[in-house]
Amino acid sequence: MDESTTQPQVIGIKQLRYGRGNELLVVDDWQLNPAEHWAIFATDSYSGSLLGRILAGDIQPDEGQITGLPSRIGWVSLGLQQALLERELAKDELDYGSSVASLVLECCQTADQLAPLLQKVELEHLKLRGFRQLSTGETRRVMLARALACLPKLLILDDPYAGLDIEHQLSLSRLLTEIGEHTQLLIITSRQEELPPCISHVGLFNSEMLKSGQSVHKLSPPMSIDQWRNHPVMAQLNALSATRSEELLALMERQRHNAEAFDPLVEIKNGKVEYVSGLIFSGVNWRISAGQHWQVRGPNGCGKSTLLGLILGDHPQCYSNDITLFGRPRGSGESIWQIKQRIGIVSSALHLQYRVSCSALDVLLSGFFDSIGLYHKPTKPQLDLAKEWLTILHMSEFATTGFKQLDYGQQRLLLIGRALIKQPLLLILDEPYQGLDFINRTLVMRALDMIAEHHLSQLLYVSHHREDALPSIKNFVDFIKQDEGYSVEVSLVE
Repeated sequence: MDESTTQPQVIGIKQLRYGRGNELLVVDDWQLNPAEHWAIFATDSYSGSLLGRILAGDIQPDEGQITGLPSRIGWVSLGLQQALLERELAKDELDYGSSVASLVLECCQTADQLAPLLQKVELEHLKLRGFRQLSTGETRRVMLARALACLPKLLILDDPYAGLDIEHQLSLSRLLTEIGEHTQLLIITSRQEELPPCISHVGLFNSEMLKSGQSVHKLSPPMSIDQWRNHPVMAQLNALSATRSEELLALMERQRHNAEAFDPLVEIKNGKVEYVSGLIFSGVNWRISAGQHWQVRGPNGCGKSTLLGLILGDHPQCYSNDITLFGRPRGSGESIWQIKQRIGIVSSALHLQYRVSCSALDVLLSGFFDSIGLYHKPTKPQLDLAKEWLTILHMSEFATTGFKQLDYGQQRLLLIGRALIKQPLLLILDEPYQGLDFINRTLVMRALDMIAEHHLSQLLYVSHHREDALPSIKNFVDFIKQDEGYSVEVSLVE
């Protein structure tokens, strides 16, 4: 029977258990009625993501009963996005991977769905572009289109606004309200402001550490959206993250070292990137003087990550531009490793590249050597410091766990620690909070602001979310749309 002609059923979960290492996910009794749209708020664990994966059929629970699930479920997550990127990279192709149109089409029920879907998620102008050419935000919209292509009766979205610029965040909220008229929604998020108006109920996992050392994450009794807005948990979580960020800063202060001074750190004169397909940006005149912290802002696809690639030396056109880095003109004999010794980096591109089999502890240690994976024997002080970082990040129990066995958010937290552990002269953070739960996102945000304020590193920061603005950053690079490509506007306050 066609599911679209039947009445939607109540989704019920009873006595669900899912164990992984020392963690246990528990849902005793949860019911999702057809007219309800739910949010699972990710506070201090990745239980929401695990629950989403169970409902989507990605992983199987150890025990328990789930009834009423529709046969067509749409599923969007950063982990799923990462898997598709890895699939595309594994292809033996010289181009930029499968086109947007072909990736969406492979999930469609009929070819007639393609054009309306691309229009709905604002991808028509990118339909022929290769997947590996897309920005993070553009990639997120492809994942949403693929999920909608199966005509789902339940749409599960894990961190759906990650990587989207402000305009597309607003567009997504409008689209979810429209979708909610005929499709049940379950949204997993760590941001209160990302709950679209159609959300009626909120679920929250409470965590408890047992004497055995096992951490139990149990879904609390569900609450209405009004009850959630008045819930005291946010004040408690903010206080906890403040304490942990102070501990992180204290660790960095104890390890403070006298770095070489450069003024400017970076200077780009009349920077330009252009491909055969068109101009990306031009007219970049930007100087990062000693002691300054900067935020780069602009819409998806404008070239923010490309600009950072020019500085890092990862972009092929970095040598055709007039760039001075740490006192030396680019191309004057410096190696890429000499550059990266002074830079810490967190980005979606690095996250994608980190596909080696190594432990969580080794990921942190690799930060000393700027490597993906660990190929050098660390000193005892380096090993001791990495273990301290695992403790600060509340990940000591995962010291020997393989990086790829961790959740996307746990992986991202380790990569942040990897960037910070050597206290680099320049810290480049391209959408660093993707996949983090509320406590870790707030922890990292507070810690970065303290790092800037105490001048432990100079920050070069990219974030689309207004609430992620750091008080210590007062200088901005804004991408401005032109008839062809983008120009940049530099706003220097200090």
